[in-house]
Amino acid sequence: MRIYPGYLCDLDGTVYLSERLLPGAKETIQTLRALGSRFVFISNKPLQPRSDYAAKLNRLGIPVELDDVIASSYVLAQHLARTAPGARLFVLGEPPLLEELCQAGLRIVSDPQQVDYVVAAFDRTFDYAKLYTAFLAIRNGAHFIATNADRTCPIDGGELPDAASVIGAIEGCTGKKLEWIAGKPSRMMVEAGLRRLGVPPQDCLIVGDRIETDVRMGIDAGTATALVLTGVTSRERLAEFPYRPDYILESISELIPD
Repeated sequence: MRIYPGYLCDLDGTVYLSERLLPGAKETIQTLRALGSRFVFISNKPLQPRSDYAAKLNRLGIPVELDDVIASSYVLAQHLARTAPGARLFVLGEPPLLEELCQAGLRIVSDPQQVDYVVAAFDRTFDYAKLYTAFLAIRNGAHFIATNADRTCPIDGGELPDAASVIGAIEGCTGKKLEWIAGKPSRMMVEAGLRRLGVPPQDCLIVGDRIETDVRMGIDAGTATALVLTGVTSRERLAEFPYRPDYILESISELIPD
């Protein structure tokens, strides 16, 4: 382990679980910042606006500015605002995601005849009516995209079904595969983080608890990668994947070299 100029750091399962800061997270980030390193925090979870994640980190004792937090919902909204301004969306997601999309000048619609993009996300209000509208919209030619494709979201004491369950349901009934995702492991997410850090990939370490998103994103982008075992990936699961992180850490506290 060495000290990197920039860190792209996952939140759930890496820095905290639910409302509980993980041991050593605050002290480790403070120490590395004091040594001159910069941190940007990244999350695939679209259940809250970036301002809520920033407020939570500040409340837990990790000072951040709003632009130090990048969420999949923000990346998706900004990408669509650039590439399809004013696009009409049917969103399988919760109110904070819809608000983020509206703030980017995108339109939320429910008539499947009018939909340009079906957006799948972590949605605890997902039901058959939403699935049917998505089905009709895609059958009518709408694009199919998502904020993220995580199977589960780590919480204190377990996990919750994440966006993959929504994506799977839509793919299952339409036969159409997801076209792209905005969050990890996409290049959109890592490029947004590197721009904020102001460092090239070789000077960045991506830290996260999920090998198929955090680690894969870093490998694809040419950054170093560190997997922490405080979230959803156990040491036993490493054999399931054809790629490996540069570092396997019991927790974020091991980012500081001995």
